[in-house]
Amino acid sequence: MTEVTKASFGATPDGRLVDVWTLRAGGYAAQVLTYGGILRSLTVPAPGGSRDIVLGCETLEDYEKQDKYLGALVGRVANRIGGAAFELNGKSYPLAANSGPNCLHGGVRGFNQAVWQAREVDGSLVLTHVSPDGDEGFPGALEVRVTYSLTADGVLRLDYWAKSDADTLCNLTNHSYFNLLGHDAGTLVGQQVEIFADAITQTDENSTPTGALLPVEGTPFDLRRPRDFLEGLAMDHPQLALGNGYDHNFALHTAPVSPLSLAARVSGGGLVLECLTTQPGLQLYTANYLDGTPGKGGASYGPRSAFCLETQSWPDAIHHASFPSPVLRAGELYRHTTVYRVSMCPPLP
Repeated sequence: MTEVTKASFGATPDGRLVDVWTLRAGGYAAQVLTYGGILRSLTVPAPGGSRDIVLGCETLEDYEKQDKYLGALVGRVANRIGGAAFELNGKSYPLAANSGPNCLHGGVRGFNQAVWQAREVDGSLVLTHVSPDGDEGFPGALEVRVTYSLTADGVLRLDYWAKSDADTLCNLTNHSYFNLLGHDAGTLVGQQVEIFADAITQTDENSTPTGALLPVEGTPFDLRRPRDFLEGLAMDHPQLALGNGYDHNFALHTAPVSPLSLAARVSGGGLVLECLTTQPGLQLYTANYLDGTPGKGGASYGPRSAFCLETQSWPDAIHHASFPSPVLRAGELYRHTTVYRVSMCPPLP
């Protein structure tokens, strides 16, 4: 049975109170903040004792200062919208250009900066947020619900739900940074990644999808068999150069919602992390732009010190008719599920 507890984590400068909720099941524990819906820590059984494998900040003030989306829920639209504008039902919607020419992760004040409402329901943590019509330029009042669940066999499950009173865009994800050696390990040495996709969405110099799919065969993006992170990052490829490392959407499916299935697996430090999702895409990001971000326990998080597995709709999908649609019609329900399953590697025979 999962134990759920709550404690204060401070207040924002404008007086909004922030709590930290802790879910415990077996030898596993996850901390979630109401600020940004942030997964602050994930402590798991590991060789030599328990290990926190998620990067996070020591204080609320540190979270407010950083702009790397550490552990946060991201929306209304995760990843990039090219040109920071889109057209829907014949009307143009200008957005904030907060990443070069693109709108990134919902705009200047996305869901990662909201203080979510929280309650316990049957051993799970349910977070809710209402994004009003016109928020960051997006149409429609959007109700959002994200449920965090943790089990004693190492399953951290995120169930996403949203509904709008007008046609809008919706693409929600979690932006946790993982390191299986521990949040403060500082390197991805000895960790291998698999992603079960045959293609990535090719990007330009602004990390905006071109609309083309790039087959992974013969490239550093062929992760259909385990590849050491450092080996892949050391390879020569124009897409790696543009992203300063892995920062690419892997095309898992072409349908907007698929059955829950294994998308990725990372192993290292005696642990295995599996990512399952109903989303059509997975952004692999190797923390290329962390810059000494202050972390828990005095840690400092630098470039390529972690990896993100951001389950998502394909980036800039509103501008590419061949991509799974990110449009959420009025009254329809947006539902997605992502699971992070962590276990110790089985002993060698």
